[in-house]
Amino acid sequence: MAANSTPIPLLTPYKMGRFNLSHRVVMPPMTRNRSYNNTPQPHAIEYYAQRATKGGFLISESASASDISQGSPNMPGIWTEDQKEAWKPIVDSVHSKGGIFFCQIWHPGRISNSRLNNWWFLWTNAAAPHDGACVEPTLRQLSTCELAHIVNDFRIAARNAIEAGFDGVEINSANSYIIEQFFNDQVNDRSDEYGGSIENRCRFALEVIGAIVNEIGGDRVGIKLGKKDSNPEALLTYLASQLTKLGVLYLHVFEPRDEPHNNCLQFIRKSFEGTLIASGGYNKNEGDVAISENCADLVSFGRLFLANPDLPKRFEVNGPLNKHDRSTFYKNDPIVGYTDYPSLKLEFA
Repeated sequence: MAANSTPIPLLTPYKMGRFNLSHRVVMPPMTRNRSYNNTPQPHAIEYYAQRATKGGFLISESASASDISQGSPNMPGIWTEDQKEAWKPIVDSVHSKGGIFFCQIWHPGRISNSRLNNWWFLWTNAAAPHDGACVEPTLRQLSTCELAHIVNDFRIAARNAIEAGFDGVEINSANSYIIEQFFNDQVNDRSDEYGGSIENRCRFALEVIGAIVNEIGGDRVGIKLGKKDSNPEALLTYLASQLTKLGVLYLHVFEPRDEPHNNCLQFIRKSFEGTLIASGGYNKNEGDVAISENCADLVSFGRLFLANPDLPKRFEVNGPLNKHDRSTFYKNDPIVGYTDYPSLKLEFA
């Protein structure tokens, strides 16, 4: 970019807490189903390194917090020593390019894949046939003791991520997974201290996040949030104020792709003092507007980053964009649809 040209908002530097970012184009978490037996694989080294830039911010695909928080086959975990060790060369590959790398941690809650989890046989009907057949467990409310156990699982997973070399963690509190299930008044029908009012519906999330902040520090913690509630503005305003008190580094807010991106998130800024990341089907022009109008500090691009490993460079030179192939998103192949998307230097060599 010429010295006298107008700066591209997405490509301006930004200081996110202790981290100096060279641009505002974020790679968000994207499930790829290529971590066989829940263990990150060597092919992920190239995948993440391809998308790393000096001062660029990347967030890993969701890593399960425990053996009872699995959503689909071949998703990575961060609850065992083997998994932690397997992440290390992947993290090193991003750091070798000068990137900042956070690990997203999740628990799918009621949409867990029970066939992958250790609670499968524990939750089956006692009257099930004795021919080895399994029945789907009946959904039920988690006890307060079970909730405390899950909070501890998140805490341990966050510690493991830091020990694997990640710069921080993002807690997935969106996408209809366990934490958002507590937020959402159309899902949460509890009558105890975890249901009813906004304060109660946020209680579990704040227990999880508080435990992680106490373990690794708020300046290493980001939160992904959605807008699934009958009154998302009231919910997010309250939550943002509480997360500010905890010293959380950033909020990563997912907006439905079918909503116009002119719905500015300024109401969150009034309650949250950290970094605000916008997400949800943005293109370059929409991202530039979000930055220039101070609707967000950073913008994450999922499918564009998946298909264009050198996305910031393409934005800089206004280069052509590869189209993503949805059929390969979850293909399990270590190359096809994973590390074989071409970069500009290969296209124009």
